[in-house]
Amino acid sequence: MTATPSRILIADDEADLRALLQRYLSDQGLVVRSVEDAQPVERLLARERFDVLVLDVMMPGEDGLALCRRLRAQGETIPILMLTARGDPIDRIVGLEMGADDYLPKPFTPRELLARLQALIRRQHMLGAHAGPPTEADSVRFGAFTLHRQQRRLERDGDDVPLSTVEFNLLQALAQHPNRPLGRDRLMVLAHGHDHAATDRSIDVQVMRLRKLIEADPTQPRHIQTVWGLGYVFVPDGQLQGRAPAQPADGTA
Repeated sequence: MTATPSRILIADDEADLRALLQRYLSDQGLVVRSVEDAQPVERLLARERFDVLVLDVMMPGEDGLALCRRLRAQGETIPILMLTARGDPIDRIVGLEMGADDYLPKPFTPRELLARLQALIRRQHMLGAHAGPPTEADSVRFGAFTLHRQQRRLERDGDDVPLSTVEFNLLQALAQHPNRPLGRDRLMVLAHGHDHAATDRSIDVQVMRLRKLIEADPTQPRHIQTVWGLGYVFVPDGQLQGRAPAQPADGTA
């Protein structure tokens, strides 16, 4: 079976460099998306699976260091490689302190970037796919429920709620990213791994099943809410978010 190609997201304001890297890395078998600034990065990370994020330090608007710091503060665990035209070693130190995994000064050869990307991807495969950060506690409480992550069980008022492996994995993926919208593609990776042959519709069906188990009214969900045009968001306290209106009565997204 053919391995799933690794996916790279590049944010750099130099159009010529983006075009060069797009061609070279694509020729090496990688799937590459590139953007000119930081603004679309979070939206893309929520919608799609990427194996490495490449960030230019100096970009118009929010710079790469600030974006890196903000992503890490939000719990984003994707490997991040920083690019910079600055030669001062202090920039490398600051980037690593902000949460970057590697650092490459400009100018560089595409071959060196490829080698560093492959090293980051190998490291992730050895450690396991970046499935998002675990919550600080083993147990996640929401409403009348407690999700016991290590024991892989869901409890309601002291009684166990039967969950299939698929249902538990999806609920855990959502609970690990509270109040953060997640696209269907991202949820598939977080819950089932990179090579799982799930579809958008299968994720919707799994969400419908979970809602029947944990929602007082599955047609007006409080904990697993729909984000229109994107996917779903887990809301532990059950408060409606402006970006996540309630699901229609048929339970589809």
